[in-house]
Amino acid sequence: MVLPKLDDLFTSQEQRDNPVVDEVKEIELYKIGEFPDHPFRVIDDDKMEEMVKSVKEHGVLLPVIVRKRGEGNYQMISGHRRKRACELAGIDKIKCIVKELTDDEATILMVDSNIQREEILPSEKAFAYKMKLEAMKHQGKRVDLEEDITSRPLGDKLKSAERMGEEVGESARTIQRYIRLTYLIPELLEQVDNKRIAFRPAVELSY
Repeated sequence: MVLPKLDDLFTSQEQRDNPVVDEVKEIELYKIGEFPDHPFRVIDDDKMEEMVKSVKEHGVLLPVIVRKRGEGNYQMISGHRRKRACELAGIDKIKCIVKELTDDEATILMVDSNIQREEILPSEKAFAYKMKLEAMKHQGKRVDLEEDITSRPLGDKLKSAERMGEEVGESARTIQRYIRLTYLIPELLEQVDNKRIAFRPAVELSY
């Protein structure tokens, strides 16, 4: 199955025919705020230490993605760890790709930019899936914003969870199970992250 490109989800045919070039610029770190309820942890561990060393030697090779938030301020979409590495390295600016995004578009891009990491905790995946699913529902449960989903055959109307499952390589049921983890109290969720409670029993405990 060929999945739609991310740009196709958020643009009309006219916008794709006449694309707006994203602005690329260096921005002071203090002007870049965190993404609200960002589900992916930024930890000062050995991997962060390696990133700091790389940033000191080579700079940030891949620009972060931000969006404008008020006069002269920005919000981080993708690149929280790179920003933190710059802070620890004593660098006060970072190269950014500035995008024009709605709240839902920003949420989906934030999740998609981070969900493919090699190491993701169950709690991170749970809250990320929940945030993306809510954003997709807000967008009207459409794969393409130009398409009127009500005109499609009933059997072809995929639910948001099913469509999201296709995008991330999980079944809709698995996504729903991960989201159930967000109902656990923090102490239990931490035990899931620490592998003291297995995934399936944790889901059952959430009810």
